[in-house]
Amino acid sequence: MAPSFTARIQLFLLRALGFLIGLVGRAALVLGGPKFASKTLRPVTEPLLLLSGMQLARLIRQRKVKCIDVVQAYINRIKDVNPMINGIVKYRFEEAMKEAHAVDQKLAEKQEDEATLENKWPFLGVPLTVKEAFQLQGMPNSSGLMNRRDAIAKTDATVVALQKGAGAIPLGITNCSELCMWYESSNKIYGWSNNPYDLQHIVGGSSGVVPNKGQFPLAVGAQELFLSTGPICRYAEDLAPMLKVMAGPGIKRLKLDTKVHLKDLKCYWMEHDGGSFLMSKVDQDLIMTQKKVVVHLETILGASVQHVKLKKMKYSFQLWIAMMSAKGHDGKEPVKFVDLLGDHGKHVSPLWELIKWCLGLSVYTIPSIGLALLEEKLRYSNEKYQKFKAVEESLRKELVDMLGDDGVFLYPSHPTVAPKHHVPLTRPFNFAYTGVCTQRSLGPFIS
Repeated sequence: MAPSFTARIQLFLLRALGFLIGLVGRAALVLGGPKFASKTLRPVTEPLLLLSGMQLARLIRQRKVKCIDVVQAYINRIKDVNPMINGIVKYRFEEAMKEAHAVDQKLAEKQEDEATLENKWPFLGVPLTVKEAFQLQGMPNSSGLMNRRDAIAKTDATVVALQKGAGAIPLGITNCSELCMWYESSNKIYGWSNNPYDLQHIVGGSSGVVPNKGQFPLAVGAQELFLSTGPICRYAEDLAPMLKVMAGPGIKRLKLDTKVHLKDLKCYWMEHDGGSFLMSKVDQDLIMTQKKVVVHLETILGASVQHVKLKKMKYSFQLWIAMMSAKGHDGKEPVKFVDLLGDHGKHVSPLWELIKWCLGLSVYTIPSIGLALLEEKLRYSNEKYQKFKAVEESLRKELVDMLGDDGVFLYPSHPTVAPKHHVPLTRPFNFAYTGVCTQRSLGPFIS
């Protein structure tokens, strides 16, 4: 299934164009980007900020700390660091403080015991943020698209409503890439976000059973198989409880409360995709870290760990394109990205936008313009779609047979450590490592 010579030439030219654009972007960043006295943020000094969500919820339920103090601590930290990282693009501090005060009033009445509070509101008083692409009532919901800069959410997305129903308090909305179609959080409305560990680096872009209703753009048909909503947490102990809330009734499909002994699991690991010429080689830092995990599983936990080579993983990019080319259950063609750029209204000419971008006049980012230009060329014919659909089904069977119901597969979600700003333009296909993980038919088997 090696790509044709013509395809190789096209991909080489695309990467060369991306490299040149990346150089321009780097020059713009050096000459005109924001300047900071330090590459990193000031250290955290407030103890409340170092606790997990579950710990905070427990302390609030036990009335050992006031919810309003927790929320205020987070607000103070956000005001201190957000000018440097540009992570939160719209605050709702006043509303959050009112909600925190209401929590403290509820607890002061002592109408429910701690167990009842935990059952009803597992995240009572815990602050969180919501990706701007998801509806949070009263907040912008543009998904980084200039044509939607005035869009305000009238209701909460399903997943947001579930979190608020569990007692969580949203502090604001966070940045995203334009239409969530790039792995650097940057757009023409809010600008780019900076990595808190090194402000010259990116923070990443977009992240089964969790409902996607209330996100823009909303994937439909076969494309919905690529849209997986989930939590991002600092502490692992918060992941399962948050997923339980976010999944709603869908949580019944999982067995999160089943006791698992790690030594009884079958673990498999694979350090790269097998050598696809489209993607960067996996960084040695990532490979060494993965090997440390393997050693820990084997020597400390006594788990069975096996190295595997799944040859079909090198077709991750092609599998992503195939699924994005798939028709819906009703036989309709998938929504075109260029139509999303126009928000189903104004016609957008990708070539004209590229010319305008070169003159600094376009309202779209270069990744979006590039995807719109190449969309038709990337979309597979029915014959090619069926070819890679068969590859996907074969890979899925291979994973199912290997993992069973007690297996764990360790695999990189990206081939490099956090790149510097604009560098993703020179490595446009590296997203395929993440793409194969977000596909629902394969994603549940890859971690």
